[in-house]
Amino acid sequence: MWFRADLRVADNPALHLAMQNGPVLAVFCATEKQWQQHDISPAKKALLVAQVRDLADSLAQLNVPLLVLDCPLFADIPDALAALVKQHDIQQLYYNHEYEVNEMGLSRQVTKRMKSLGVAVRSEHDQVLTVPGSIRTGSGEFYKVFTAFKKALYKAAPDILRPYYAAPDAQQKVDMNSDLQALDNLDVDNSWLERWPAGEQLAQQQLQRFVHEAIRDYKQTRDFPAQDNTSRLSAYQAVGALSTMQCLRAALAENNGELDSGNEGIVTWINELIWRDFYRHLLVAYPDLCKHKAFKSDTDRLPWKHDEDKFQRWCEGNTGYPIVDAAMRQMNQTGWMHNRLRMIVAMFLTKHLFIDWRWGERYFMQKLVDGDLASNNGGWQWSASTGCDAVPYFRIFNPVTQSERFDPKGDFIRNYVPEIAKFDAKKIHMPSADLAKRFGYPAPMVDHASAVAQTKAWFKELNASQQE
Repeated sequence: MWFRADLRVADNPALHLAMQNGPVLAVFCATEKQWQQHDISPAKKALLVAQVRDLADSLAQLNVPLLVLDCPLFADIPDALAALVKQHDIQQLYYNHEYEVNEMGLSRQVTKRMKSLGVAVRSEHDQVLTVPGSIRTGSGEFYKVFTAFKKALYKAAPDILRPYYAAPDAQQKVDMNSDLQALDNLDVDNSWLERWPAGEQLAQQQLQRFVHEAIRDYKQTRDFPAQDNTSRLSAYQAVGALSTMQCLRAALAENNGELDSGNEGIVTWINELIWRDFYRHLLVAYPDLCKHKAFKSDTDRLPWKHDEDKFQRWCEGNTGYPIVDAAMRQMNQTGWMHNRLRMIVAMFLTKHLFIDWRWGERYFMQKLVDGDLASNNGGWQWSASTGCDAVPYFRIFNPVTQSERFDPKGDFIRNYVPEIAKFDAKKIHMPSADLAKRFGYPAPMVDHASAVAQTKAWFKELNASQQE
């Protein structure tokens, strides 16, 4: 059983099938150089490595040994797995799919190598609710509009949903011990684990706590960053400690089995799970999304800026817009950012500073504990109006009004922008330049109205040129 981004024993389709045909030996390939090339953040790296250790403990309860192989790059994995199957006379290899272009290429390479050795290969889908490509338009194409995709999923459910798999029973003991020594050689900052502890059981407990205590009010409370009313499960989904199907089952249980009706908070959260599926379907349909390509390729003709100084101020949270700065500092300090804030800061970078969305996309991956290419790319291209089913270019968040609406008392801002923490609820959203300067806070680096007008003009010019 080749573990990848599926570091759990419950609802693990490939593990379930492997143990029906046991005995099973588990393997995980630590690809540190590849992680660096893919901009995995220190927080996610720490959580991932700790989750591998937790997986080893879970597998031990099933009498399944786990071997961790040191494979700096994906290119090293086929040879490493080939050596392993020869050494232990392995007849079958099981794994779960990943959908990024490099990961899919690796799947093909490993499958080809195994078959050349006479090893049967069985692959399953664990990250998604529906197998990519199983939901298509009447003409057989992948959906490009989320609402249509969602409606098609609703119509085809429950038959279209993949099966759920309980944790398997233990196998007979085998004469082999786990070997996690390769993990000890990795450069990991374990201080992140104080904020993001690993654990499959911990993830499931967090899921149950959210479903029982907060999900019913999710629609009303999800947009307020000062309130802790989001699930905080994305990090566990990113490393595979928790599956989207587990999340859906818990939500359905709380909603009397209803998928698209019932409690509005639950249905709203289920929609977010479907967005996660939708973005994975898009990666399979349009692999160029993994290569820093805009879905709307014509938007590359826009005059995107590459201003290092302005970009650095955005990264550091020194833009002079308190809600933007608080959000960026939250991510830099904690490895996580509230979803409403992700949209606000993305629109600020792309539609106020007009800096290339790819810069922001990469910075998010380098910082987020829940960094996930499909969701991150989808979110950035949505905000930048370059993506599939993106926000219209003329819909641009005003960071001040967003701040007043979703952090009305300024509590979130005060938590991350101490320079202006003493300001009252009226002044804190956009303090005057003179007042801010006295407290060591920067003046706004751009005027909202003029920046938005320029952005709209550029998009209008692009649209006009296409119609000529």
